[in-house]
Amino acid sequence: MSTAPVSAAPVIHVAVGVIRRGGRVLIARRPDHLHQGGLLEFPGGKVEPGEAVRDALVREIREETGLTLPGSALTPLIGIRHDYGDKTVFLDVWEATGCEGEPEGREGQMIEWRNPLDLVDEDFPAANRPIIRALRLPRRYAITGAAANVDQYLQKLQKALPNSGQSLCLLRAPELDQHQYRELVAQSIRPADWNRGVQWMLHGSISNIQEFPEVTGLHMPWREACLHSARPIDARYLLAISCHNADEVQHALRLRADFITLGPVKPTGSHPDAPAMGFDEFRALVSQAPLVTYGLGGLNSDDEHEMVASGAQGFAGISFWWPRTGVLNDQ
Repeated sequence: MSTAPVSAAPVIHVAVGVIRRGGRVLIARRPDHLHQGGLLEFPGGKVEPGEAVRDALVREIREETGLTLPGSALTPLIGIRHDYGDKTVFLDVWEATGCEGEPEGREGQMIEWRNPLDLVDEDFPAANRPIIRALRLPRRYAITGAAANVDQYLQKLQKALPNSGQSLCLLRAPELDQHQYRELVAQSIRPADWNRGVQWMLHGSISNIQEFPEVTGLHMPWREACLHSARPIDARYLLAISCHNADEVQHALRLRADFITLGPVKPTGSHPDAPAMGFDEFRALVSQAPLVTYGLGGLNSDDEHEMVASGAQGFAGISFWWPRTGVLNDQ
């Protein structure tokens, strides 16, 4: 279960519910007289002293909307610490797919079901915006492994993607030169039965996304991200950054990254010289990172629950879906 991070200043602990039904999520509008009034929000409220987060969320959802929310149906989604200047909040965000009843605004607020793809950042308080990223992204972030050439990459992609069911895929191919990499991208993103529904992330510099504007986003390794002092790509694309410590996470925040990978959490053959941070350090870093985080390094399907319980979106990796045939380096 996620916990509020330790802070020298008082922090308001808020339980927030992302309640899904039929492909939509429940959204409310904050009353005008409240802080950030008039903006949209995900329903929830303050956790009382000594109250468990699940209990607080069940209570708040019932009081605000009339919905009955079984505590057993709740799973952690993301934890967000945000300083508004006049107050600091920790949003303890949980996801639920099972609830009973029809929602109503019992405090006079507008309330409705909306498609997650229709949610706009500017309609929400700043602290809510990472939640929008989290509910749109999958639990697993697939990264391509090693292959000898473009043809072999394509053969492995066409075999692995349909069988694995991955929807977010990073095309990472350090064995290829820039010309070969762009050939791989061009052939991978061409619509076909095997890649239907896949969101493609490109790896490297902004020149790659300029060449292929139809992709979902860009994943910058740290060596590339550290060269920038502001967000380097348009907001219509997802920006991901590889991070390994607290300083790099803070830089990703300054660049307004949409999500990060963080690790290595455990020893990994793809980065044999990189020391593993372990789950305790990973959890501590995630608690201070108000953005979507994927654990990376030595992780597989057995670790997904631990990642989610740590406040992460899930995990990223190669070996859980791609046969590993070589050692890669992403420093």
